[in-house]
Amino acid sequence: MLRLLDADGGVTSTQLAAAPAFSKPAAPLESRVAYAAAHVVPRVTGNNVPGAPADVDWDATLAFRHHVWSWGLGVADAMDTAQRNMGLDWTACAELIRRSAAEAASVGGALVVGVNTDHVDSAAISVDEVIDAYVAQLEVAEDAGAGVVLMASRHLARAASGPGDYERVYRAVLSRAGGPVVLHWLGTAFDASLAGYWGSVDVATASDTVLRIIQENPAKVAGIKMSLLDASAEIALRSRLPEGVRMFTGDDFNFVGLIDSGSDALLGAFAAFAPNASAAIQALDAGDRAGFERILGPTEALARQVFAAPTQYYKTGVAFLSWLNGHQSAFQMVGGLHSGRDLRHLSEIVRLANEAGALERPELAASRWHAMLAVNGL
Repeated sequence: MLRLLDADGGVTSTQLAAAPAFSKPAAPLESRVAYAAAHVVPRVTGNNVPGAPADVDWDATLAFRHHVWSWGLGVADAMDTAQRNMGLDWTACAELIRRSAAEAASVGGALVVGVNTDHVDSAAISVDEVIDAYVAQLEVAEDAGAGVVLMASRHLARAASGPGDYERVYRAVLSRAGGPVVLHWLGTAFDASLAGYWGSVDVATASDTVLRIIQENPAKVAGIKMSLLDASAEIALRSRLPEGVRMFTGDDFNFVGLIDSGSDALLGAFAAFAPNASAAIQALDAGDRAGFERILGPTEALARQVFAAPTQYYKTGVAFLSWLNGHQSAFQMVGGLHSGRDLRHLSEIVRLANEAGALERPELAASRWHAMLAVNGL
C-alpha cells in the first residue's frame, strides 16, 4: 500500500501500482523531436544553501542525462529546469554545458543547451552589452559542440524600449551563431521579470515581432520553444512559422494535445517521466494515436501538479520524482530549493505519479516516500 496525505494533512492509503511495462526504443524516435529539460543533482554533503555557489554531483547529474538518452529523447540542458537564475551560477552552468556535451558526443545523444546573459552581475546593462553577453555564452556552448537554445534574457527585458531593440539584439546574436538555434519565449508564470518580452504584453503583437525575427533569419532559426501555458497562442504562432522551423511546446499544462496536433517538445515535464514520453512517441511512430493518448494523457495531471503556481518552483517536483525513481540518493537541490514545496503538494505528486505509471520502481518510491513521512512525524 501507498500512504498519502489528504487535503487536511491526514494520512490515507491507496494501492501501489505496478511498474509500467515500457520498452526503450530500438530505433530513433521519428514522429516528433522531443527534448527533456534536465535538472542538476547536488552533492549531498555540499554547501548547497541559498546564495552559495552550486556544488554539483557530476556523476549523478550526468547519469540522469544518460537515462534520458537511453529512452531516445534529447536533453535540453542548462535551462530553467537546471535552476538557471535559481541556484545554478554561471561557473557551474558552463561546466555543465561542457560535461553534458562531452557525454552526448560519447553516446550520440541529442543535446541543446541554454545560452543567456546571466553571467553579468549588473542588473541593468545596455542593449549593446546584452548582445555581447549573449555572444560570450554562445561561444562557450558552440566551443563545447552543443546545440543552442537562445533563452529569454532578463537583462534584455529591462534594457529594451520596444520591439525594435529585440529585433536588433536577436539579429546581431543570430549573425554570430555557427548554426541554427532554438529561440525561447518564457512566460511570466515562470519568470515575472520577463513581462512584455518581444516588446509587448499583448501576445499577438509579441508574436508578430518574434515571427519577423524568424523570417529575417531563416538559416539561423531551427525552431522556437514556447512556454506561455497558453495552447491557443502556441497553435496560432505555429501555424505561421516558415517551413522547416519547428514549434517546440514548452507548455507543461497542455502538451498532450499540442504534441498530438503537431508540436515537437522541449519540456521540463519530460524529465520527470522520460519513459512515459518515449513510449508515447513510440506509439505515434507506430501509428497508434490512441496508444499515445493512453500513455501520455495521465501524465498531464501529474505535470499540472508539478508546475502548479508558483510555477517557478516546478524544479522541486522534478527533483523529487528523480529521487523517488532512484536517479539520485537524496532529495536535495542546489540553493536549498528542495524546500520549495510542502508535504501535501509532494504527496499529490506521489498519488498522480502512481496513477500515471510514472513510478519506475514503485517499491523503491514507496519506501523513500514513507521514510520521508516518518522523518516528518507522519
